[in-house]
Amino acid sequence: MKKILSIIAITSILVSCGNKTEEVTTEETPAREVKIYNYNDFGSNPQMGPSGYNYNEEKMIFCSDITGIMNLYSIPVTGGEPTQLTFSELESNYFQGSFPNDDRLLYRHDQGGDENDHLYILETDGTSKDITPYEGSKSYAFGFNHAGTHFYYGSNNRALATFDMYRLKVDQLSGDQLEPELMYQNDSLYTSVVLSDNDSLVAAIKNAGNDKSNMYVLNRITGEILYSIEAEGTVTHNNPSFSLDCETLYYTTNDGSDFTYLAALNLETGKRTSKFESDWNVSGFSLSKNDKYITIGYNEDAKFITKVYELASGVEVDLPSFDGMWPKTAVISRSEENVRLLMGSSTCPSPIYHYKLGEKPVYLAGGFASEIDEQDMVIGKVIRFKSFDGEEIPANFYLPHGASETNQVPCVLFIHGGPGGQSMLGYRANTQFLVNNGYAVLAVNNRGSSGYGTRFGSLDDKKHGEDDLQDCVWSKKYLESTGVIDMDKVGIAGGSYGGCMTMAALCFTPEEFDVGINIFGVTNWIRTLKSIPPHWASFRQGLYEELGDPYTDDSVRLKKISPLFHTEHVTKPLLVIQGMNDVRVLPIESEEIVEAVKANGVPVEYITFADEGHGFRKKENQKKMAEAMLVFLDKYLKKIPEELPQ
Repeated sequence: MKKILSIIAITSILVSCGNKTEEVTTEETPAREVKIYNYNDFGSNPQMGPSGYNYNEEKMIFCSDITGIMNLYSIPVTGGEPTQLTFSELESNYFQGSFPNDDRLLYRHDQGGDENDHLYILETDGTSKDITPYEGSKSYAFGFNHAGTHFYYGSNNRALATFDMYRLKVDQLSGDQLEPELMYQNDSLYTSVVLSDNDSLVAAIKNAGNDKSNMYVLNRITGEILYSIEAEGTVTHNNPSFSLDCETLYYTTNDGSDFTYLAALNLETGKRTSKFESDWNVSGFSLSKNDKYITIGYNEDAKFITKVYELASGVEVDLPSFDGMWPKTAVISRSEENVRLLMGSSTCPSPIYHYKLGEKPVYLAGGFASEIDEQDMVIGKVIRFKSFDGEEIPANFYLPHGASETNQVPCVLFIHGGPGGQSMLGYRANTQFLVNNGYAVLAVNNRGSSGYGTRFGSLDDKKHGEDDLQDCVWSKKYLESTGVIDMDKVGIAGGSYGGCMTMAALCFTPEEFDVGINIFGVTNWIRTLKSIPPHWASFRQGLYEELGDPYTDDSVRLKKISPLFHTEHVTKPLLVIQGMNDVRVLPIESEEIVEAVKANGVPVEYITFADEGHGFRKKENQKKMAEAMLVFLDKYLKKIPEELPQ
């Protein structure tokens, strides 16, 4: 369930980077002069979205928010200037794939952050067409079959609580009449459904509770269950994918291990085998078009790393390396000759490269577009500390240049989303912005965080607002031990679950943190768990098992840990930020907490975005949020008087 929960509740958008695991030294080093940048310097650098090759692999298609919002672009694989393909000013457009035999493209967007994505075709003449025009429903792209004759997608148009699988003929997609064919009606509330390339088999995952999921293989026509692999204990099965010959089903599981690994089910014999294991979680994988290669992503101590292997031999394919960067994601082209690389970096925005196997990689897009000197950025470092019960807690630490025992700096804890999310290493503009302006950042991966094994991930079950909060409090002992943090100036912040933790800290440990920043945080667990969106129905039982069932006696504990009912204890300044179209954490969660804390006579600032949902996609809104946070921290943590921007 942890993996699922990290998907349905966004990770804090402020947690950032790093590429080393090491303890932070408290020895003073020669100070270097660091330029202080404003947010325009950071915001002018584009964030990159999904990317991949066009049909003949002569161009790379990618998403970028360089205009202030995500749009699609193309660039020759030889390099050069990008060409803008979509021109949205209201909604973020995300690339979903290229047509197999022509230059048409697929992309998606929702409406103002409502999460009801529709799928669109971008025609070669620049016009667009909504191919899932179902009001109030959500659709997602599954992809094209091997022959390129059909496109598959999932939609909850028929029943909001479940996603069915449909297909459309490629040669009809640009016509006036769309005739989707229902390929599988998901009446069993499976959380995911995958079809074999010959359309004869269905692989389905069903949530069976907290940290438990079952996997089934069915005959698509008759509905007969051919294989049933059910969880015993806290065992998960996820990410099913059929081999092209339909003889093997690959999937990830933690069966018999504390970490997830890649497994294979022989569909003729029923034998299950382990294919790729690691000391860290296998976070995902993909097979190339003809099953020549398999791409595997590893969650290695809060850093996503991708490796490519020859599927038949298991031999690893050499990928190019760059100083201070690692292959974050890789996409094998249809020809299986080219690789799209998105490099991870601690100190600059992730760049995209075209890599023809065995040749020199070609830089295409990403990185710094502004005049920021990368040497002025900081490398995040993985540290660990002992919590109240001796449990070792990982965290990512970002220390401003020049911080020392004689030049102590304030610090802000950032708590990720979830429950069950994880603060990852990698460049984030907001974190570098705050660190550049003199704030240390400690991103705590408290107990219950994903990425550190099943045992660690389950330690917060029905202990939210208690043991996980104590991990945050005990992180202060580590901060004090460094000697470089001004312990009279330590704040806490986070988004979603992290926002809830922020409010829990201010309510239940009111003297531990000097300020709080709550970004669309849950404040009333009873209401939130009762207002789960319809398309999360398959996750509901797992959420109730982990957090509590609001319709039972669990509601007593849920009220006990919900900050809204304990606001009389809040004494420290608070900044609350909310998207008004949020369907996960409703705006009333923020509105009520603001009014309740104001009644204490405590300084409270409240910023809302009318055109955002759960997470802020528009650059102008990101800028306003980041600047407001800095002004708030300067005023109440550094004690520098200043007005918040209007």
